[in-house]
Amino acid sequence: MHVPNRLIVAACSLLILNCAASRFSLADDSSKSGSAPKPATAANASAPPELTERERWLLDRVEKLEQRVAELEGKHLPVAAPLAAEASASAPGETALAVPLTVSPASNTQPANQQAPGSPKAEPFAFADFTWLNGNARTKEPAFDTKFFTPEIRVDADYIYDFHHPKDDTIGGSSEVFRANEVHLTQLGVGGDFHFENVRARLMTQFGLYSQTTPRNDASPSRGQWNLDNAYRYISEAYGGYHFNALHGVNVDAGIFMSYVGLFSYYNFDNWAYQPSYVSSNTPWFFNGVRVQVFPTEKFKIEGWLINGWQSYGRFNNRPGTGMQFLWRPNGWLSVLGNQYILGADTLNNPGRIRYHTDDSIQIKYYDNKEKFFDKAAFSLTGDMGCEHGGGVSCAGNSPKGPKQSFLGYMLYNRVWFDNDRYALTLGGGKINNPGRYLVLIPPVNGATAASGTPYFTANPGDPYKAWDASATFDWMPSQYITFRWEFNHRAANVPYFSGSGGVTPPGGNNGAPGSLVCLQGFVTCDGSRSNTWFPDLRKIENRLNLAILVKF
Repeated sequence: MHVPNRLIVAACSLLILNCAASRFSLADDSSKSGSAPKPATAANASAPPELTERERWLLDRVEKLEQRVAELEGKHLPVAAPLAAEASASAPGETALAVPLTVSPASNTQPANQQAPGSPKAEPFAFADFTWLNGNARTKEPAFDTKFFTPEIRVDADYIYDFHHPKDDTIGGSSEVFRANEVHLTQLGVGGDFHFENVRARLMTQFGLYSQTTPRNDASPSRGQWNLDNAYRYISEAYGGYHFNALHGVNVDAGIFMSYVGLFSYYNFDNWAYQPSYVSSNTPWFFNGVRVQVFPTEKFKIEGWLINGWQSYGRFNNRPGTGMQFLWRPNGWLSVLGNQYILGADTLNNPGRIRYHTDDSIQIKYYDNKEKFFDKAAFSLTGDMGCEHGGGVSCAGNSPKGPKQSFLGYMLYNRVWFDNDRYALTLGGGKINNPGRYLVLIPPVNGATAASGTPYFTANPGDPYKAWDASATFDWMPSQYITFRWEFNHRAANVPYFSGSGGVTPPGGNNGAPGSLVCLQGFVTCDGSRSNTWFPDLRKIENRLNLAILVKF
């Protein structure tokens, strides 16, 4: 603990002067001992007593201590030890007496994030409260913790009111919302973080709709055997690794971990809105592979990935994907995030098609006053660009190599908090343009998946897709562990995409292979004409109300 220099000098000086004054106090108290006082004379009444050798020495020590403080402060050196040595030096004819100098913790003027030489490095991003961030859990401390394990429980239950009232209650085009006009458990997660010495691991399960809907957006299990979508469907995160005490920390982990491409978290409790815009909803939520996290400082992170592919349990072809993340938080009100993905061969059975993607976000807390009812405000801005080339497509288009296959999108959200963060209102939305539809979620027509595709919503090179959305979200947060959420969503596309009142399920249930046309009753074969082929009810506009209860311990 650093002791203020002037306080030490004062303590030493008082100690020394106390000793010097003791002679006079003893003389003044002589009457209390029962002896008769000496008669005063004119000389000794007007002049102070002559200093003894010991008293002159003590006063000399005070002067030298002050000179020593000035020298040490000029060199920016610690002064506690030299001053203690000076203060404990013995006077002439006396035995040395050690003088402990103690200062209460409240007087420590050293900044909290300033580390003394040889002490452990500051924990990354622990210098400020970042629970206000979109995509970051707002819990400030775990409900329970041990040296070995920090448990975590998540519950996400919702009721979606779809203004189209699809007769099969099926919602498409979203990776967060799946059924209409019913109460559903979207996700139940049980797990936590294991940590002992430098070994670390994390497990988070996913029960509920996520265990069905997340694997269906991954086409890689259709290549090869062992049913990867079944093996992993009840796991959202599962990895183990080691923490190296280098720089401000280095972590090496292997398994399934969150990607956070698109800013929003996979877990709705962590987000400002329940239904994120297309930039997040259409980009990956998890990666399966190896990551290395390097923290050069407490405010900056570099993270590298070697992964099987773009939100995939396995490889789509014969090569892995690579990527990197940069995270910079120079203070408590700014966060800058960049995710870069390159060289992914992520089109099933088309090894010549290569993907690139950049996802970049900035978040700024521009108002914070805990004394006011309107106590906080922040916004997030995310921009994404990407493309594919080879295998019959090109990034630029209008070339012999094939039509344009690209992704361009953005989303903007603004959130304000009230009454000591008990209430919050978020307004936002975004827009994308994805010719080739290689990142657009396939509507679940007749049980279609990412692997099967569907003739009712093709994803051929050059197929156009433009969409935009807007949302308003109101949160009541009586505790840091629970959120009651009300949200309105308006979504639109330039082609029929969202479930209408007729739904996306054939009469009598799914009929035939998911990737085939469904014939009308009485026809054995059909060619896509209205006379012999069944068609789903797809619309260009969708409006929804979302009521959710979100819990995290």
